[in-house]
Amino acid sequence: MRGDVATGPGQDVGAEALEDFFARTPRLAVAFSGGCDSSYLLAAALRAGCDAKAYIVRTAFQPASEMEDALRLAAELGAPHELIDADVLARGEVCANGPDRCYRCKTFIFSTIRARMARDGLSVLADGTNASDDPARRPGFRALAELQVVSPLRRAGMTKDDVRRASRSLGLFTADKPSFSCLAVHVEAGQPLTQEALAQAARSLAR
Repeated sequence: MRGDVATGPGQDVGAEALEDFFARTPRLAVAFSGGCDSSYLLAAALRAGCDAKAYIVRTAFQPASEMEDALRLAAELGAPHELIDADVLARGEVCANGPDRCYRCKTFIFSTIRARMARDGLSVLADGTNASDDPARRPGFRALAELQVVSPLRRAGMTKDDVRRASRSLGLFTADKPSFSCLAVHVEAGQPLTQEALAQAARSLAR
C-alpha cells in the first residue's frame, strides 16, 4: 500500500532499469492491447532476446480497431501471440458499473491471462503501465498488485513521452497512437453496462 492507493512492488517507479528486468526475466507473458505502451514493451522484450508471448484479450469493451492494431503489431514483430475471447458482459460485478468497475474488470482480464499463460509454463506477467499513470486515478492498480503483475516501463521510470520516443526509434506504428479509454469509461457511472450502452458510447466517440 502506497499512500491511499493499493499498489505493488511491480509498479514501483524507478526501481529497475528495463534492460536489467529483461536480463533477469528471459521468459515472460505480456498483457498486450496494441496500444503504445504494451507495444513498446513487447518490442523491447523481443529485441532483448526474451522469450515473450503476447496475450490479447478481446472483450465487448474494445472496438474492433484496437484488436486489429494488436494483431498487426504482433505480426510485424513476429511475436508469439494468442487472442482470447472473454465475455465481460457475463460478469455482473463488472457490468454493474460501480465505482470499482475498473478494478473488477482488470481482475477479470489479468486472471484470464494468468490462466492461459500457466498452460504455457509462464509465470511472469508484465503490462504496459508507465510512470505517467497515476494510481489515484486508476483503480486498476489494485488488481495489478493483487495478481502480481509487473510493470517494467513504470519500474524503469519511463513516462508516456519516453515510451513514444523509444517507440519511434524502433519504427513502431503505435508510437504516436492516441491513448484509448475503453468503451465502458464512456458510459455514465452506475448505468448498467450492456451491449446497447457500449454501442451508444462507440457511436458517440465516432462523431
